[in-house]
Amino acid sequence: MELFLLFLFFLLMVFFCFFLYSFPLSFKLKEPISKLQLPPGKTGWPIVGETLEFAAMGRNGTPEKFFKDRMSKYSQEVFKTSLLCEQIAVFCGPAANKFVFSNENKLVALSWPSSAKKIFPSSNSSTKLRAVALTLLKPDNLHKYVAIVDSIAKSHLETQWNFQKEVNVLSLVRQFDFTAACRLFLSINDPHQIEDCAKPFEVMAAGIFTLPINLPGSSYNRGIKAANSVRQKLLGIIKQRKGEVMDKQLVHDEDLLSLFLTKPDENGKFMSEPEIADHLLAALLASQDSTTASITFTMKYLAEFPDIYDEVLKEQRSIAQEKIPGEPLNWKDLQKMRYAWNVVSEVLRLVPPVQGNFREVLTDFTYSTFFIPKGWKIYWTPNSTHKNPQYFSDPEKFDPSRFEGSGPMPHTFVPFGGGSRICPGKDFARVVILVFMYNVIGKFRWEKLLPDEKTVVLPIPLPAKGLPVVLHPH
Repeated sequence: MELFLLFLFFLLMVFFCFFLYSFPLSFKLKEPISKLQLPPGKTGWPIVGETLEFAAMGRNGTPEKFFKDRMSKYSQEVFKTSLLCEQIAVFCGPAANKFVFSNENKLVALSWPSSAKKIFPSSNSSTKLRAVALTLLKPDNLHKYVAIVDSIAKSHLETQWNFQKEVNVLSLVRQFDFTAACRLFLSINDPHQIEDCAKPFEVMAAGIFTLPINLPGSSYNRGIKAANSVRQKLLGIIKQRKGEVMDKQLVHDEDLLSLFLTKPDENGKFMSEPEIADHLLAALLASQDSTTASITFTMKYLAEFPDIYDEVLKEQRSIAQEKIPGEPLNWKDLQKMRYAWNVVSEVLRLVPPVQGNFREVLTDFTYSTFFIPKGWKIYWTPNSTHKNPQYFSDPEKFDPSRFEGSGPMPHTFVPFGGGSRICPGKDFARVVILVFMYNVIGKFRWEKLLPDEKTVVLPIPLPAKGLPVVLHPH
């Protein structure tokens, strides 16, 4: 259906866009193109550019091939392309990563594709979200969250995993992650209310990085409708919490929603309810997709490498032996999970949950002799270094020992980005991942039901069938 809609869209638009496509920069640049050396590369088909090829490699589970092929073809670590209807310069390699991370709000600024704006109207206004997130995720709160997430994980495993012979890991981990995010961001505990938000949320997430074809039946159209549905549910929660704040009833001072309602910006202005809803959508999306993928693929690799599983189990049991029966995990326990985090780091290297991010060029600049015009988008990706043998020997091998000692060289391992825009939730993700792994490893071994299950990246990496496994309780 979607391919048919896309074909019709081409027929309608290709004639009108051909002239603009042929001269995409002639109206933007102050100098003739002949005097400027743009990065090498193609911009592909009118409108869609190289998006279809990029998506096809993701569906094949090899998103890094898109970048590797072009880096090899042009012998450069910067090239141009067109993705999601955007003119883009792709920056690859550690030097390029460092350049992008160190020039935030100088030459470039965080940006989403314009296609995302219909789903997240406030997608580019992330300063407030980042500031509040940093307040929420300060060390004292993170320490407190360990016990809360531990309680959520234990309850989830008790109700959803115990007494099951087979489970779909992706589905259940997604449920756990969304429950934890709703509890910590919104102080929602009602499972029915959580489930009511979770269903349209998945549809919304699937539509964000698809072609912006807003026709009935397309993923993009379904994503917009689902986002509106989740937004309305959030607005109801926001209004109720706002009333509690005004009536000085019990307020959850340290959840994300209460911080949005009670913390004005530097000019003393409070966010509107629709702005809060958009920012909550973004926070829920960021917290869920990355941790869901990380936990799911950690379980995949532990099933494939029983010797590594045994080492993690040994570490976890040594921590458990020091605790009083029934005592929840705490921050100090997580610091002892060094080998477990090396395992997770190797998963993040091989299957980075965030495939990259966009920046908007704020002013013309030159990088590596190439002219990068104002208004273009820059795209950086961990896929340009994570599987590059120049930085990681035998890069396809699963080897947690890479992260012992000083670990990888700077700007080569970037699952959370870097610089001033490094993901503010990286430490929160670590808490959620390690706490869940501690609990599930303490209860079960597991084996894959589909030994050759394919990985797809749409846009986050996922096992094609959700990683069905057989559980073996200890």
